Amino acid sequence: MKLTYSINELVPYINWLYFYHAWGVSGQSETMQQQLRQEAEERLQRYDGCYHVHALFELFHAHSDGDDLMIEGSDTRIPLLRQQQEGSEHLCLADFIAPHTPSTIYHSPSTTLGLFATSVDIGMETDFDADPYEKMMAQLLADRLAEAAAEVMHRDVRTHYWGYAPDEKLSVSDLHAERFLGIRPAVGYPSLPDVSLNFVIDRLLGGLNQIGIRLTESGAMKPHASVSGLMFSHPKAHYFSIGKIGEDQLRDYARRRGLPLETMRIFLSANL
Repeated sequence: MKLTYSINELVPYINWLYFYHAWGVSGQSETMQQQLRQEAEERLQRYDGCYHVHALFELFHAHSDGDDLMIEGSDTRIPLLRQQQEGSEHLCLADFIAPHTPSTIYHSPSTTLGLFATSVDIGMETDFDADPYEKMMAQLLADRLAEAAAEVMHRDVRTHYWGYAPDEKLSVSDLHAERFLGIRPAVGYPSLPDVSLNFVIDRLLGGLNQIGIRLTESGAMKPHASVSGLMFSHPKAHYFSIGKIGEDQLRDYARRRGLPLETMRIFLSANL
């Protein structure tokens, strides 16, 4: 499903803490932060109507097969990584989807997987090239808007489209503190570090170009102000970091991805 949001619709959901951090003023005076936010909100008012923010998502019946997620009704397999470091929980995101034959450890087995992407009109990245300050302001606001769209989309998925949390009533601060049921790990983040998984998401969602996203050779998204990832509803699902993996898992993962070992070594260099 494709959704389009106006900028004014998303402004209440912007997490300004990340905006301050991006500007390097997160530890500065409140007065400085308020001044920067005022400048940002004035621009957002000007941008509204000129640019829009888009979301694309789909829900799939799925089951886990080891460290892979299998999309039922197709031959698509989403290989994932598992924590290997001593002292970790040894988790994999596949643990939050029930296997084909659910075992007794799944008190509330989930057999649905969500995939999503959000993005801002490319003009917010290209229309201010003549002014470095305005370009940076627009880029950082575009990043926040893409994240805000993911927040709103995920809320509506939980309460309506997927509907596994129909009675959820959370404030914006609750949403930012992730007090909702389920998780939406983003591609490139600690539990889903392989950016090339965007090619799989692109195929399953019928083309990220529907919302203006194009993928580079490595799977990075353009516009930069884009977010993609998975959605899980399992009540025990939580965020974690894969951390460092061994050569054994790298080889196994490359085999499951169907890609050359050296290619995966490049994609996962930060985890080796």
